Formats: sequence, C-alpha cells, structure tokens
Amino acid sequence: TRLYGPESFGLLALFTSITGIIGVIACMRYELAIMLPPDDKDSINILGLCFLMVTIITVITSIGLFLGSGALLSILNAQDLAPYVWLVPPFIFVSGLFLALNYWNSRTRHYGRLSIARVTSAVTTTGTQLGAGFGGFASGGSLIGASLVGSAVSTGVLGGQIWREDGALIKKNLSWNGIVAGLRRYKKFPLIDSTSALLNTISWQLPVLLLSAFFSPVIVGFYALGMMVLQTPMNFIGGAIAQVFFQRAAADYHHGNLSVFVKEVFDVLLKIGIFPMLLISISGMDLFIVIFGEAWGEAGIYAQLLSIWAIFWFISSPLSTILSVTEKLKMGFILTSLNIGTRFISLLIGGFLGDVYLAMALFSFSGVLVYGFACLIFLNVAGLKMMHNLRMIMRVLLYSIPFLIPLIIIKFLKFDPVIISLIALISGIIYFFVIFFTDAKFRNIFTLCRNRFH
Repeated sequence: TRLYGPESFGLLALFTSITGIIGVIACMRYELAIMLPPDDKDSINILGLCFLMVTIITVITSIGLFLGSGALLSILNAQDLAPYVWLVPPFIFVSGLFLALNYWNSRTRHYGRLSIARVTSAVTTTGTQLGAGFGGFASGGSLIGASLVGSAVSTGVLGGQIWREDGALIKKNLSWNGIVAGLRRYKKFPLIDSTSALLNTISWQLPVLLLSAFFSPVIVGFYALGMMVLQTPMNFIGGAIAQVFFQRAAADYHHGNLSVFVKEVFDVLLKIGIFPMLLISISGMDLFIVIFGEAWGEAGIYAQLLSIWAIFWFISSPLSTILSVTEKLKMGFILTSLNIGTRFISLLIGGFLGDVYLAMALFSFSGVLVYGFACLIFLNVAGLKMMHNLRMIMRVLLYSIPFLIPLIIIKFLKFDPVIISLIALISGIIYFFVIFFTDAKFRNIFTLCRNRFH
C-alpha cells in the first residue's frame, strides 16, 4: 500500500472481478461432484471432465473478449484496463485447473499438498508485486501480472504433486466413457448450480463493477483494500474449515449424523467470526491508518461499514456446502437470486445519489438480511432448530462484550490511532487465548483444520 496507489488496486479489482465471474463456471461446477462418488474411479473421470470444461470455457472467453472487450470496458469506465484484457483467458484456464485439482486433493485428504501450493503462490505473487514496485513499475498491470504468475505457479505445484502421487491411478481409470457417464450423472451441477454460482459471483463483483461505473477506480481501490482485509484472514480460516466440513458432512450425511457435526462447526464459526469483525467495526479506520498509511483511512471506513455483513458471510460460506451434500441445489439458486437482487438495488441507490457511504451501508445491510436468512436455511436443512441457533448467536455475542469494553472506552475518549490499534490487537489475542483453552469444541475443529496442513 506504500508502493501502489488506490488506482492500481482498482485496476486489479476490476480484472479480478471479470476473471472471477467467468472462472466460477470454468468447470461448469462439475468440480463439486468430484467429492461425491464412493468410488475413486468415477471421481477421476469427473476430474477429466473438469479439465475438458475448462478448455472449452477458455476458448469461448477468448472469442468473446476479442469481439466485445471494447464495449465492456466502456461500460465499466475502465479504459486503463485495455492493455491487460488479453491476460483474462490464460488466467481463467489456470484458475479453472486449480479449482478441479483442489477438489480432487480434498477428496484424497492430502491437505498438505494444497498448503504447499498456496504458500508458493502467496510468496510468488507478493514477491513479484514487491519486486515490480521497488523496481519502479508500481502499476495496476504489475499487480495483475503478479496474480497470474502466482496462480500459474500454485497450479503447477499442486498438479505436479498430484501427478507424482496419483498419476498411475489417474491413467489407469480415466476414460471417455467414464467422462460421459459423469457428465450425465451429475448434470444438475451445470444445469442448476452453475447458474447459481454465476449469479453469486456476479453479486460479489457488483460493488467493484458499479463503483467503477458510478464513481472512479480510486473508490474501487479503497473498497478493494477494505474487502481484502476482511476476506483474506476469513478466507484462510473459513477455507480450511470449509474443506474439512465438506468432506466430513458428505460422510456424516450418508450415516445420518449430519446435524451433530454441523452444530459443532456452527458454534466454532460464531466464536471465530463475530469478535474480530466487531473489533473492525469499532476501530477499522484507526487500524488502516496505522497498518497501511494515512492515505488508506477511507478504506478503513468501508471496512467498518462492511464488517457486520462479513460476520454472516463468513459463517454461511462453509455451511453452504450442505446444499451440495444434500443435492438441494434449487434452494441455492433462490438464495443467490435474492442476494444479487438486493445488492444490485442497494448499490444503484447509492450510485445514483452519488453517495459511496450510503452504497456501502445499504450493501452491508442487505447482506446481513440475506446471509442471515441463508444461515438459518442451511442449519434447518441439516436438522437444527431456529430458536436453538439464535440462542447460540446471542450467547457468543454476550461472551464477546467484556473483551470489547476496553476498546470502546479508548475509542470514545479519542485516543491516538496507534493506541486504539494496540488495544484492539491485545483484546483479540486475549479473546482467542481464552476461547482456545476453555472450549473443547473449538480445539476439536482447530485440530481437524490443522491436520489439513500436514
């Protein structure tokens, strides 16, 4: 953030939005089906089917951008992105392969391989970004190029490990007949879930696209950093839980024990998600000023406005796989349609009124309503009662309050941002220290997730 300005982050966010929307259907959602067959032979052929779909979608994307990239960038008010549009198809191809390999890796429970790939990707991406910045090439193009390099490296690392250990099994069982059988057996995923996933991703990228159209890439940059701070640790933690959860939930569902495991995970998600987001809602601007520099205080305000919504998103994200496990895909489509509709209206109101704070506040409020409702649906499908779920939420909220009181007092007395940030950090450390050593369920889920890194 001291090398790259908000405009650079804005261009990266726009590129990521475009590739994210297309990339979510790169495998036509067949990657989810890799987890479901009881026989590895069938899963291998679904993996092959995913590779075939990625190739087809990449070709279609290339043709579409060749014909219509000018009109797209004009609508988005993003002409500065034009020199980098040609990077979209290779990014789609690489990220689609990684998506399929990731699910095969989860099925085989080799979580350590994924950890190596992700660490390698992070080091490569960040190293390239820093190298370009210090070398005098601090532009949006450098951030985009570094992301592509990191994605390609992680895919190569994960694919190489899988081929080395599972290559013989894959070559033995992969066949065209098996691929066609998988295409037919799990046709619900491209026919129903792909639309739902596409709409869900569009709803995620709407803020970037509409903020660019209504305001400027600078505003997009502030939003992008705010969301990055909220999402990166939550994705890291939530992703670990989600992968373990999907595998365990699929097994427990077949044995009729789904509700027990879901209740345990829901309780842990509440304890992990609520407190840090409340910290950011109170001290977001101060934290951003101290960590990222004075110029990024505006991004901290956006993070404060979005933090309450982030709680519900973090909790619902791992639980959403319940619909895939139970194959209730139509419900996912309904929830996604509701989500994209409310987000679109919220951002349009703020955009037409020219008030970015109003746009962020309405976006956050609509997210609380939709994701809160989605959580209740997921838990109900798993067999948990609504009143019990609400009591669990209230219990965690009440538990969090004593740890927040010092920060609230310091904030009210308008202390220096450094002091406020320090108190926030100490409060967080104490909270999670107490939770870890007093909550056996928390330690149990932590152990399950930690094992995926070995």
